[in-house]
Amino acid sequence: MIFYRIKRRYQRTAQWLTGFLRWHITVHMLRFRAMPIQNLNYYERKIYSQNREDGIINAIFTIIGTTNTYYVEFGAEDGKECNTRALLTQGWKGVLMDGDHENHTINLQKEFITSKKIEALFHKNAVPKEPDLLSIDIDGNDYWVWNEIKHYHPRVVIVEYNACLPYEPAVTIPYKEDFVWDKTDYYGASLSALVKLGKAKGYTLVATDSRGVNAFFIRNDIAASHFIMHPPEKLYRSAQTPGSFGGHPKDTKKRTWVAV
Repeated sequence: MIFYRIKRRYQRTAQWLTGFLRWHITVHMLRFRAMPIQNLNYYERKIYSQNREDGIINAIFTIIGTTNTYYVEFGAEDGKECNTRALLTQGWKGVLMDGDHENHTINLQKEFITSKKIEALFHKNAVPKEPDLLSIDIDGNDYWVWNEIKHYHPRVVIVEYNACLPYEPAVTIPYKEDFVWDKTDYYGASLSALVKLGKAKGYTLVATDSRGVNAFFIRNDIAASHFIMHPPEKLYRSAQTPGSFGGHPKDTKKRTWVAV
């Protein structure tokens, strides 16, 4: 038992040190040498995020720079473990929205997100037209909500995809305004559906996290000069949750999907 604990402590220390060096040195060397990033998963690191997205986000903005250091994140729950908390500690500003939580000290607003009112919520919270980052994780209507954001053009978009589905076909759940995820594999959209939507909106998929949860899109006018592009199907990762493979339980109700 004691040798196991020593081994685990060594592994965690080594992992922390590797992440620290890549965060503070490696990616800055790439920027200094004006070299594009080939594999964003190399920079994964957890500070506050759930699936080591912090490291990917840091690598992206180290390379492309920032404009207004403003973020929007919805589906952030209580804000303790989300994609933008590390940015807040670095001096960024922005708004969080969640259907069940509110905390004005971190500008977390209690809002149930729907496609019909999403842009009204942006206007209500004085979101700039081109925020640096938008993060979407609402376990359901993610595709439909992103589709309805038409007058705001974030430089980087992170959106959860359903990795219990294969890369194709391009499908999503039908839009249902009051949809609430029941923890099965019936939620969200396939990665190819989001890739198609992103392409129509002028975005390129540059990465997915190694656990198969979030997809990272960058606006086309920024992406090409900073990243080595890979076919989107090569970036797909099946759902992997800690201690298991294959993601969430099957939908026993056998609900239908919509092709997009």
